[in-house]
Amino acid sequence: MAAKSDRSLLEVTHALPAGADKARGQETLTDLRAALAGTDWQDVAETETFGDFAVSLAGNSPFIARTCLRYPALLPSIAKTPPSEAFEASLNEIMVASEGAATFDELMAIVRRAKSEMAVRTAAADVTGLWSLEEVTGNLTRFADTVLEAGFAWALQRAREKGDIVEDSVSPATSGLVVLAMGKYGSGELNYSSDIDIVVFYEPGTLSLKEGLDESTFFVRLTKDIVKLMQERTADGYVFRTDLRLRPDPGGTRVAVSLPAAEQYYESRGQNWERAAYIKARPAACDLEAGKRFLSMLSPFIWRKYLDYAAIEDVHSMKRQIHAVGGHSTIAVEGHNIKLGRGGIREIEFFVQTQQLIAGGRDEDLRGMQTVPMLDKLVAKEWIEPLVADEMKAAYRFLRTLEHRLQMIDDEQTHSLPATAEGIEHVACFMGYGDRDAFEHDLLNHLSRVQTHYMALFETAPPLGEEGGSLVFTGTEDDPETLTTLSELGFANVTDMSATIRGWHTGRFSATRSPRSRERLTALMPELLRALSRTAEPDIAFLRFDQFLSGLPAGVQLFSLLYANPSLLSLIAEICGTAPRLSSYLSQNAGVLDAVLSPSFFSALPEETALEAELAEALNAAQYFEDVLDFARIWAREQRFRLGVRVLSASANAKEAGPAYSAVATVLIRQMQTHVARQIERKHGAMPSGEMAVIAMGKLGSREMSAASDLDIITIYDMQEGVDASDGKKPLVPSQYYARQTQQLVSALTAPTAEGKLYEVDLRLRPSGNAGPVASQLASF
Repeated sequence: MAAKSDRSLLEVTHALPAGADKARGQETLTDLRAALAGTDWQDVAETETFGDFAVSLAGNSPFIARTCLRYPALLPSIAKTPPSEAFEASLNEIMVASEGAATFDELMAIVRRAKSEMAVRTAAADVTGLWSLEEVTGNLTRFADTVLEAGFAWALQRAREKGDIVEDSVSPATSGLVVLAMGKYGSGELNYSSDIDIVVFYEPGTLSLKEGLDESTFFVRLTKDIVKLMQERTADGYVFRTDLRLRPDPGGTRVAVSLPAAEQYYESRGQNWERAAYIKARPAACDLEAGKRFLSMLSPFIWRKYLDYAAIEDVHSMKRQIHAVGGHSTIAVEGHNIKLGRGGIREIEFFVQTQQLIAGGRDEDLRGMQTVPMLDKLVAKEWIEPLVADEMKAAYRFLRTLEHRLQMIDDEQTHSLPATAEGIEHVACFMGYGDRDAFEHDLLNHLSRVQTHYMALFETAPPLGEEGGSLVFTGTEDDPETLTTLSELGFANVTDMSATIRGWHTGRFSATRSPRSRERLTALMPELLRALSRTAEPDIAFLRFDQFLSGLPAGVQLFSLLYANPSLLSLIAEICGTAPRLSSYLSQNAGVLDAVLSPSFFSALPEETALEAELAEALNAAQYFEDVLDFARIWAREQRFRLGVRVLSASANAKEAGPAYSAVATVLIRQMQTHVARQIERKHGAMPSGEMAVIAMGKLGSREMSAASDLDIITIYDMQEGVDASDGKKPLVPSQYYARQTQQLVSALTAPTAEGKLYEVDLRLRPSGNAGPVASQLASF
């Protein structure tokens, strides 16, 4: 008797399940035989075994029925040849045919035709049992590798012919282009209608590009072409949906990332969920050696030497995030998601990955990528009992086979059982069961066992949010329950908000770059969001807090401070919600919050004499007049911030704030006048017996200023009779001398420097209005 792998599909039709829709199966067979009449395949098509074969596949899968009718010779050619032998030959054919493709459209047609053949062969080999689960998933993975390799090879060769690559020859294997397979694709466990998760990196300087062509632009364009090759739907279908979102900081990076940039990201900003993702990473195409070197470099990031329970919390948070989707919280039959739901495939995978993260740093034997072999390793290392492993493996094989059957029906990336009794009966038939009850019995047994083992490992974990609901911001996807929680808190743009918070956790900002700062921010998140939700415009407050966060140079100390002082957090939320200027200042000067925490901050407002002494001390440190201008502006911003906080917190009313804002302006004018006078004296000397006074007018004069008030002032000078000029090397007459001093004072108050400006100044209330001199002599009044 021939070995299982050497037998053709027509030799094992006894193992085929009955067709759920016998009428469709029979109709497809009739149409196929008509299409094959007079061809080399007519004799095969007329056999009884081929008839059984076609009726079973087409009766269970409308997708396979459509594909076979589109390519009538496909099913008999697949049925007559041992599937493993034909599969190996097909991989070689893809490489040869793709090399000869003259255009990109021709290449797309070649790989789509190959995918149709692969889909029918895989379904047939699976349902007949000629391929084990491991062979099904492994061969789907090898097929994806081959198409990626063929696509990149074709694209690189065309780039060389076009002149973008200036080398005599180009090979993907030495191109510095690294294509990592992630998730199920990385572990060689692709499902029937899976998408593929890849990350594309490149080694700068490996390829010689034409002058003026930026490497990043070249590799990004190349990657986008390959994504189009894989997933764009044409009349011939598609190959694989392709997901690039597992690259470093997908919201802030291009689709191809340089290896040095990736190394820096993972060393400084890599998150725990990314560590879990990289357990299953492997080089899939192009420069495999460069890919291996990169993963070797990344090994200390993935595998920590200590028991890493913080990472475990993140992995489990993703699982609880998945359970937040409606219908996943309990075990069911109709509509149950066998991948993400309770007792499903993901729980088995997380059961394994969690223990790998705990112990894999110290034990390299626990660093494998595939689920079933790792369950055996966990038994060998005495992490789990043999019975647990046996039940988990049996459930995994059952659920993965069921997953394939669900996807074979209509080539959909679905993991959910049908919601109708009729649909369940169809699936039971496709799984080889004689009735629904037997199928349901086995399904529920497997789901219950998985849930029991998973809960024993995980379910003592604390909730992800507070009493108000779930708050989960790990991974790359929105958590539906978190979006609901945000809506209930009063936010409107919850999807954008969730994406923004995930961006914080990538370490895109300086304030969240360290793991410790991200941990503090996570602990702070529930109270922060509640505080922002209590403002008049929660969405605006959130956007301003995001701007505030982006301006912070560091985060650990501030987040710890806010965590320990909830009232301060509420104050910042109020600032973000109602005072954009204060929010902008705070992001650049977070240290001012220390003053806010002082018990004396909310007592009496500072006296004018104390303010002047403080400003004078600050300006005495200036070496140059430009420093005086900058230091004055820095001091003024802090004083305005402090007063703004007092007004915002209602610890100072308008009657108290007016004199306080006026006092700040008064001491600034005095100090600026002092330093301006020194500048004039250095150049033009002093004016003997001369004096100049600045008279406050308007709101400054009445001490009713606000944060946005301008300064209305006039300047008056006087000197003894007989004084005609200043006593310097470049003397000026009094009118010129004091006019210049007034102009420089106005400039000192209004000129924009690197630190901004102090005030707008209006001199129009002087006796001569706009037309006369800017400084008036006392005698002219």
